Parts: sequence; structure tokens; C-alpha cells
Amino acid sequence: MNNNKLSVRLLWYITPLVIIPMAIQGVFSLTNVTSSSEKQAEAIVTRFVEQQVNKSQNFTQFYNSIIELLSASPVLNNYLIYSYDEDNKPSKARTKLVSSLVDEFGNYVDSFPHILSIGVINPEGDVLSYYPKAVLETRDSYPFSDQLANNRKQQNTFFVPEEDKTSIYLSYRLFDSRFTLDSPKVLGYLIFHIDSDEIARSVANDYFSDTINFIMDSSGKILFCNQTSLNNSYVSEYELQLLKNTANTEVFNQLSLHTLADDTRMILANSMGNDLYFVTALNKNSLYKAGQTITMYTALLILSTAIFLPGIIFLVVRRMLLKPIESLAEASHKVGDGDLNVKLQQDRSDELGMLFRDFNHMVNQIKQYQTELLDYREHLEEKVVTRTQAIAKINKKLEKAIIEAEQANHLKSRFLANMSHEIRTPLTAIMGFTETILAQESNNKKAKYLSTVLRNSKHLLELINNILDLSKIEADKLEVETRVVELIPFINDIKSIIEPMAAEKKLELSLNIDYPLPSIIHSDETRLKQVLLNICTNAVKFTEKGEVELNVRYSPSTEKLIFTVIDSGIGMSQQEQERAFKPFEQADISTTRKFGGTGLGLCIAKNLAQILGGDISVTSKLSEGSRFEVIIATNNQNHSVDMVNSANSAKAMLKEDVGSHAQQFEGNILVAEDNKDNQDLIRLLLSQWGISPDFANNGAEAVEQALTNDYDLILMDMQMPVMGGLEATEMLRNAAYDGPIVALTANVMKNDVDAYLEAGCDKALAKPIDKMQLEQTLQQYLALERDGQQNWEELFQGERFKQISDNYKSKLPNLLKQIASLNEQQDLNELLALAHSIKGSAGCFGFNHISDAAAELELCIREHNEEALDYHVLKLEQAIIFILNLKEDD
Repeated sequence: MNNNKLSVRLLWYITPLVIIPMAIQGVFSLTNVTSSSEKQAEAIVTRFVEQQVNKSQNFTQFYNSIIELLSASPVLNNYLIYSYDEDNKPSKARTKLVSSLVDEFGNYVDSFPHILSIGVINPEGDVLSYYPKAVLETRDSYPFSDQLANNRKQQNTFFVPEEDKTSIYLSYRLFDSRFTLDSPKVLGYLIFHIDSDEIARSVANDYFSDTINFIMDSSGKILFCNQTSLNNSYVSEYELQLLKNTANTEVFNQLSLHTLADDTRMILANSMGNDLYFVTALNKNSLYKAGQTITMYTALLILSTAIFLPGIIFLVVRRMLLKPIESLAEASHKVGDGDLNVKLQQDRSDELGMLFRDFNHMVNQIKQYQTELLDYREHLEEKVVTRTQAIAKINKKLEKAIIEAEQANHLKSRFLANMSHEIRTPLTAIMGFTETILAQESNNKKAKYLSTVLRNSKHLLELINNILDLSKIEADKLEVETRVVELIPFINDIKSIIEPMAAEKKLELSLNIDYPLPSIIHSDETRLKQVLLNICTNAVKFTEKGEVELNVRYSPSTEKLIFTVIDSGIGMSQQEQERAFKPFEQADISTTRKFGGTGLGLCIAKNLAQILGGDISVTSKLSEGSRFEVIIATNNQNHSVDMVNSANSAKAMLKEDVGSHAQQFEGNILVAEDNKDNQDLIRLLLSQWGISPDFANNGAEAVEQALTNDYDLILMDMQMPVMGGLEATEMLRNAAYDGPIVALTANVMKNDVDAYLEAGCDKALAKPIDKMQLEQTLQQYLALERDGQQNWEELFQGERFKQISDNYKSKLPNLLKQIASLNEQQDLNELLALAHSIKGSAGCFGFNHISDAAAELELCIREHNEEALDYHVLKLEQAIIFILNLKEDD
């Protein structure tokens, strides 16, 4: 039963595997056979027609040579010169000359049977002498005499219709041999009348019975045709042009010539010279009949092969493969039943024969193993127990090693994260309060000490950030966020950061831009700025005197930006250049002592540049300076980007950017914010532009107010009670509200921002609120009213802001209790919402360490990291307590 199934399956497999290629090959073969047979038929007919054309051409060329030979006869020349005297009267020698000429003509007529007559005419067309083959035939003139007088050709051929056929006349111009070629004198013309039956027979020679052959002149007149009814008729002007074009191709063309026949014919035209054309018109079926027969036989052969070949292959495979497999299967079944006396015949030398021999060998081995098995059966249990115990010990050691390795790796990552957070928490507080005290401290000595604390804190923070970046790069977990970067303001920002550092060391900083540059690029602005600032600050740090250059250019062919930083500093040797981009590497110990640093910056910068689609390279000479080249991908391939073509255009962009910070606006704004302190802060910020906003305490109120009032702009917090900002935005868009909605959120990761935009927000602003971005948003969506100037430093040092900030500080003890209570109750959803709220509000009032701790707690809850939950709750509590203690000290 199984063998039968295998046979059927094999037949099902073989049939399509044979038929499909055969069908493809058959179609290809039929196409080739058809094409080849058609080309062969055309070639045969073409050769036949060429033979007829050559035959006709040879005939006329032969008699052209004969008339040329006769024209050179002295007898003819003497007759033309001396048969008449100076008065044009017959001379005394004329009789003798005429007799000699007649004998000469007679010899030619008798020697060449196709010459019907020979005549001589003078330039005026009068017949001077005429010798016919037919007796008593006379001729007074020729119908083409006028054409001879106007024709300058030495030889001419004329086809003249006479009675029921076309006559051929050859003419040859005769000159006086006494005159030179410079001033020839025409004495007359020698005329041959040629029998046209030879050409008519060439035309009448048909390759197929329904073929139409004809010779026509350049005017379209049919001179000779195998259908005599068409003789002396004309083809139309259109048909004449088609035939002439066909004669130029010298291949068959399918044309309709209604002058010849009603149906479409295959036409072959050949030029015979002397403005004559030999045309053959064939019926297409007659031309390709033999090829169609060959095609039919070929198709039958392919079809027969496709039908019978699978069966033949199946029979051969069954005999050579399936039957031996059946024998092997039967023998295997017997062995499976315990019959070890089975033996297959080993009469084959192919692969199946080898398989049979191996099968017999296997059966013999089984017999031997059964005998040995009986011997080992008594000791089997003892060996199994010993082997099992050994394997168990090995597995236990492996499991322990795996667990220890995983624990070591986990402890390493946990230690790095915890140490980073533990160092960042007090460091953030040190830096924050140092900056706050510096802004208020008037004592120069204390300010100097505090500046030292701030500078070293920033250095420590940079070291921590570098170590974290390096660990992320090595773990391939460093993420970049691609966004639109306005290039000219970005470059100006880099310059504004480096310029004070260079000025402090009395170095000259020059910015050279090779225009044109793209107005925007698509990259991670933060990481790109990190790369360039690292290179530029190194250039300033390692340069004691001279200058630092920042050159910027754009490569249109690669669509990449090239930043080149050149300094006149200490430079590097070749060995130092090779170590420059390795972690924890610097030039030497003396460089570290003199200039400081960890040797991580260039390593991180190079990795970041590669992540941003580019690279960093360096060339340097010791004591002469260094040249760093940073290449970054613009990622503008699928975007339409304007080009900045000159420095004036760049300055205009910067002026426009600067000018936008000094505007006041007019418009109705709705702010959806549940935090009262944030409401007061936003009201204070917007008041600087002359705007008094309306407030909604949750998303539901925001939807109601937006649909009942006409607002120019809505600032929507994304996380609020009753209804969140995301749901409120979706509801407004579904209600056909088309005004601008800007999200206010502390979650500014790309996936969060994309979710806000997809819900219907026009853009997103991060908390803490960036004043520049807020002003740009107002400028984008509100109409300009008047210019104004506002000092942000005065705003945040004013009484109103201090009042709002103190009000927020007064609520911190209550927030501390809420955090402890929610953590004790393990109400993670409410704790997540509270952490998100604190992250945005604390940042708005300048409590960055509280905002950072709240952000870390929020992330911990979102990632379900229960092990670190208590740590981050404690960290947030300590940050709040630190602020409360600072308040009491004040």
C-alpha cells in the first residue's frame, strides 16, 4: 500500500517536472522553428528573385558592352565622317562606306540573335542608316530622339511599348574622333533594338503560382509583368513610394497594393539600376506554407514527447529504484519483527548495491550486538547508575557556572547604574544650589570658591556621562533620536559656546563656511553637538597660543557634512594618533598631568559619529597642531531641503531667529493643566507677551471650553485627572475642531511624541517649559502685534515668580506624605501619575534634582523594575527633604 502511494506521488512529481520544462522548451522551439522557417523561406525566395534580377541585369549589360564595342568600329567612324562633304551632300565615297557599314551591321545582327535592328541617327534625329533583322523593315525615326538631344549620358536605355509588348532600345552617343575631349563634336547616335523576350521570361519565371513579378521604372510604370494585362499600367504615387522604400531595405514587407491585387501581399523589391525596380508580390500563405508544415510536425513531436516521456521515466525509475526499495522495505520489516536471517542479493554495483551490502552488514552487526547485549545485561544497571551520577555532577557544575556568570554580569550592570545614580543625586544638588547661590552671592571670595566647586562638579558629571555613554556603546544600547536640525543656528550655537573658552585663553577662533549648505539636516542634535563640542574644546584645551579654526562644508555627491577643526596646539606623534580613539588613552602621562581628562571623549565622539552615519579622522604633527575631520550624514534623501547659498542668507536666518525673541502676541489661549502651581507659572510666562490665558483643570473641561469658545491655540497637558490630554485631543479632532493643539508633557521620547501627533496634536513642548520653544510656538500660531523686549532673568527674579515658587515649596511636605503612602500601599498607578506630575512641575520651578528623581521613578515603574523601586522612591524623598531643609536654613 505504501509502495503504491509512493509510486503515485512519484508519478505526480515527475509529470509536472517533465511537462512544464517541455512546454516551455516547446513554446521556445516552436517560436524558433516558425521564425527560422519563415526566414528560410524568405531567403530562398530572395535568392531566386536575385537570380532573375541578375539575369536581367546581365542581359542588358551584355548588349550595352556590344553597342559600346560597335561604337568604336573604324567603319562606323569613317561612315559618319566621310559619307557627306562640307556642304552636307553625299560624297563620292559614300556608296562604298555605306556598303562597308551594312556589312558591319549584318555581322553583329547575325552574331547576336537578340539584336533586332541597328540604326544610326544624326543629332537632329534623322535616320542615317538602318539595318533590320527582318527583311523589308524600314524606320524613318525613333520615338525617343528628342530625349537623346536633352540627355548628356553616353549610354541610355529606353523601354517603348509597341503593340502587345515592351521593346528595349540601347543608344550610344558617337563623337568625331578628330576632336579632342576638351571640345568633342557629336556626330550622331548608334541605336540597338533588343529583343525583350529574355527579360520577359525572367519576369514570368514564378516561384509560386500566385506570384506577381514585374519591372517598373521610377515613374511607377510597369514595363514587364508576368500578368500581361498589367503591362504599361501605373502604380499609384503612394504605392510607388512604398515600393521604393522597400527596395532600400531589401527584405520582405507586408503591403497592400490595390493596383496589383485586392489582398495584402509580402513584397520584395530590388533596384536594378537605371531607375528600374524588380518587384515580387507573394501570397503570405504560399510563402510560409512549408514552414507551417514544419511547425505543425514539431508541435506534434513536442506534444508526444510531453505525453509519453513521463510514463517512460516512471517505468524506468520504478524498475531501477522503486522495486529495490520495496525489497529493502520488506527486508527491514522482517528485521523489525525479529527475523535476522534476512539477506538481500548483492548483484548490483551501483548505490543501491552499496545500500544492500550495508543493510546485510547492519543485520550481521545486530546479531553480534544481541549476543553482546546478553553478556552486558547483568551489569547494565550498575553502569547506568555510575554514568547518571557522573552526568549529574557535570550538569550541576555547569548550572552553577552559568548562574555565577549571570550574577556577575547582573551585578556589574546594577553596580554601574546604582553608582551612576548615587553620584548623580548629590552632584545634581551640588551643582543646582551652587548655581543658585552664585546668582545671589555678592561676596567675591565666596563666589570664587563656589565657582571652583561648580567647575569640578561639572567635570565629575562629564566623567560620569562619558562612562555611561561608553558602557551603552559597548553594549550596543545607545539610542539616537533623529529630528530636524536647523544647521545655521546650530553652527552659530557651537561657535557661541567655544568662543568664550578661546577668548579666555586669548586664542583666535575663526568660523569658515563653504557655501552652499543645506538649511536643515535630519540627525540627533544633542549627540552631534556632543561630538563637535568634544573636538572643539579639545582643540582649545591643547592650544596655548595661536588659533583654532572650525570649517564647515557640504558634499553634494555623498550628501554629508564635513566639519574640520584645525588648531596650532601641541599636536600628536604617529603612535599617539593611533591611540587617540581608544578608551582611557591619552598622549602620555605628562599630557594627563598638565591638561587633565580621562581619554574617553574622542572614543565616544568617534562611536557617536559612526552611529550618525559618518566618522572622525585625524592628521597631526608633533608641536605643529592637529586637524580633526568629522563627517556626518544629513539624511536628507527623502526630503525637500532649501540650500543656504551665501553668508548674507545665513545672517538673515540668524537675524530672523534672534528677532523672533523680541515679539509680543495677540490671541486667545486655553491651557489645560491640572497642577495649580504650573497654572500660575504658565500665566506668569504668557503675561510677558501680553497674553492672559484661560485654564482647564482636566481634559473634559478642556473639550467643553474649546467647543464653546474661539481659541487661537490650546496648550494641552497630556496627563490629567478625569480625562487625559491624549483622549481630549482625540475627542476634539473627532468633533471637527481644527485649531492648533500643542502637547505639554514631561515624556518627550520619540514614541511618546509620535503618539501625541497621531492623536491630533500639531507639536509637543517638553516640561520643564523651554522659554525659547514656547515663544517660537506662539510666533508660529499667533498673529504678530507689536515689538517688545523682555529680560527673562528679571522675570524669574521678580516677586511674582518667587511667590509662585514659594507656594510650590509649601506643598512639598504634602507631596512627601503622598509618595510614602502610595509606596506603602503599592498603588503603582497613582504613584506613576504623581511622579509624572512632579517631574514636570518641579522642573518648571528650577528644582531639577527633584524633577530628575521623579523622572527616574516614573521610568522605573513603567519598566516594572520592582527591585529598584524602593531606591528611586527614597531618592525622590531625599531630594524633596533636601529642598525643605534648604528652605528652613534660608
